[in-house]
Amino acid sequence: MATDSPVTYPCSLTLDVPFPDARLANAALQALRVDKELSALVQRELSAVDSTLKVQYKATTNRMLRVAVNSFFDSLALVLEVMEQLDVDVIEAKKAQEKTG
Repeated sequence: MATDSPVTYPCSLTLDVPFPDARLANAALQALRVDKELSALVQRELSAVDSTLKVQYKATTNRMLRVAVNSFFDSLALVLEVMEQLDVDVIEAKKAQEKTG
């Protein structure tokens, strides 16, 4: 009789994605958490701490980790593009603040 061995996740990656403010970090979190990982071989945890989106990936292999993270970056790029188009005032205010010191 075969026993199921627990899945281990030896490959991991942690990302901290900074945003101009906490509101945008939370908006990104809400947009990105909708899509669940398609494979049981990958685990992802998302959270927002202040103005930073925190992402923790764990996978069974480096290949699975790479595929999952590439997909995440595609989704993140889309979220950032929408924010740039629809939330111009916040992003422009942050740029102006950085220029003035």
